[in-house]
Amino acid sequence: MCGRYRLSRRKQVAEEYFDCGSDEPDWNPRYNIAPTQPIPVIRQHPMEPVRELSSMRWGLIPSWSKDPSAAAKMINARAETAGTKPAFRDALKSRRCLIPADGFYEWRETGKPSSHFALR
Repeated sequence: MCGRYRLSRRKQVAEEYFDCGSDEPDWNPRYNIAPTQPIPVIRQHPMEPVRELSSMRWGLIPSWSKDPSAAAKMINARAETAGTKPAFRDALKSRRCLIPADGFYEWRETGKPSSHFALR
């Protein structure tokens, strides 16, 4: 996944499409979702054959980490190696979820940033 993504679809659309329920409040469209922010996720209920939509914080805190700030660094995994890397291996086997998104991107610097704005 990339460093930022957007979610412009409404909660009702996600619930209908993925056949899941939720007590979470409706969300507004978001166009710049960053790591560590709360995001809607869809996951399988652990005891019942139903999907549920809930809010979680975006990122993965490895089991050996004592610092939650590591979650911001753990957002990208290569499909070819995620099953063998210690940070992702266990989560990939047993803690999967769907992230509703309708766009993703990376920030890129172009040119020099402006130091001030002039109002006329």
